[in-house]
Amino acid sequence: MIEIPVALGARSYVVSIAEGGLDEAGTRLAPYAARGLLPIVTDAHVAAAQLPRLAASLAAAGIAAPVLTLPPGEGSKSWGQLEALLDGLLALGIERGDHILALGGGVIGDLVGFAASILKRGCGFVQVPTTLLAQVDSSVGGKTAINTRAGKNLVGTFYQPAHVLIDPTTLDSLPARERRAGYAEVMKYGLIDDPAFFAWCEAEGAALLAGDPAARRHAIATSVAAKARIVAADERETGGTRALLNLGHTFGHALEAETGFSDRLLHGEAVACGMALAFRFSVAQGLCAAEDAARVAAHIAGAGLPATLAEAGIAASGEALVAHMAHDKKREAGRLPFLLARGIGRTFLARDVDLTAVARFLDAEAAR
Repeated sequence: MIEIPVALGARSYVVSIAEGGLDEAGTRLAPYAARGLLPIVTDAHVAAAQLPRLAASLAAAGIAAPVLTLPPGEGSKSWGQLEALLDGLLALGIERGDHILALGGGVIGDLVGFAASILKRGCGFVQVPTTLLAQVDSSVGGKTAINTRAGKNLVGTFYQPAHVLIDPTTLDSLPARERRAGYAEVMKYGLIDDPAFFAWCEAEGAALLAGDPAARRHAIATSVAAKARIVAADERETGGTRALLNLGHTFGHALEAETGFSDRLLHGEAVACGMALAFRFSVAQGLCAAEDAARVAAHIAGAGLPATLAEAGIAASGEALVAHMAHDKKREAGRLPFLLARGIGRTFLARDVDLTAVARFLDAEAAR
């Protein structure tokens, strides 16, 4: 058992990491089952793979756990599915003092967190993330959202969970592509401010992706501890520190928008390509050594992730991709901050990037 606190005063909580944690969920999550009730929200794929273990554990603890099952995929982060989820929870008689259990990846976590934040003006929720991406990133920190026609995650709240329970064994049933996509968020923590961890990724990333328990546990714990530290310093992304977690996301969200937020390009795949682009753009701006950008791209490609626009299946012009960025939620006073790098582990927030230069860079990237 590894326990990592997220220190946020009255909103503080603990992230618990334990192999077999799903089988002990009844004991671990009993404090959040007011009235002996803990509704589960999941998707059809996760329900088939993980729900029996969780349901058995909760039942053994005497906890009633009615299940609401949503369609899998990014499309569930929508107004329609949010409305359906809220209606389902209200039909169960959820009260403000109750908690909702989010069982699944980032889509389920984001949607359930948002629903909890607005249901009866705020009830509780706990995260039981089942994908690598959710375990190392999206389940921690309290960002909740849905997508709209204008872009990704444009409607949402900051709303912290009451607890996060991570069972790395849930990754055993994860498709290899999903593991690779989640790994992009693992290497991100090394690229932000921990070059030693990025070097660890280079040495042990293959073992992690192959399912080695020790490598998996170390990667999850290191990533969660890094995110907990950053979130504690800048919970609502107002001081600039939390923005570092967006490395690769400005480029990546534009790629996702170009592919219609579909399975053509998973979020982690878009972030991986976005990080490679951020480093090469930093080189083009004279900020970063070309050797560092090449090292980053080589590791991304070696992990089976896209490091170029062609590998990501993107054929759009730089102007079209920059147009997607115009809807980015981080845009302020007409300017869009970018996460750039002076080297591996030396990421910084740049607020003066010329979007015309970004479009020219992306046109050059498309011609690679």
